[in-house]
Amino acid sequence: MINIDELKKKIIYRSNYRGTKEMDKLLGAFAETYIDSLSEKDLFDLEKLLNVDDTNLYNFYNDLKTDVEIENNNVTSLFKGFEYKNE
Repeated sequence: MINIDELKKKIIYRSNYRGTKEMDKLLGAFAETYIDSLSEKDLFDLEKLLNVDDTNLYNFYNDLKTDVEIENNNVTSLFKGFEYKNE
């Protein structure tokens, strides 16, 4: 059985430590905003999304061409609509 709290911690960590500063900030803010409102399925979808490399995630977020297919689901819809405010 999966421990949801552990999964959330793992997602938060992986969201904040991506490799590129821009994606660290964007995904970190996205995960912090939505992590507690996501269903178990959404958490697994977010974990899958985090397996996509930064370049393709950046392109997906900005409606540019990606080299990989990114599944259309609740999490990707939230991500596409997420307005990151650089503070």
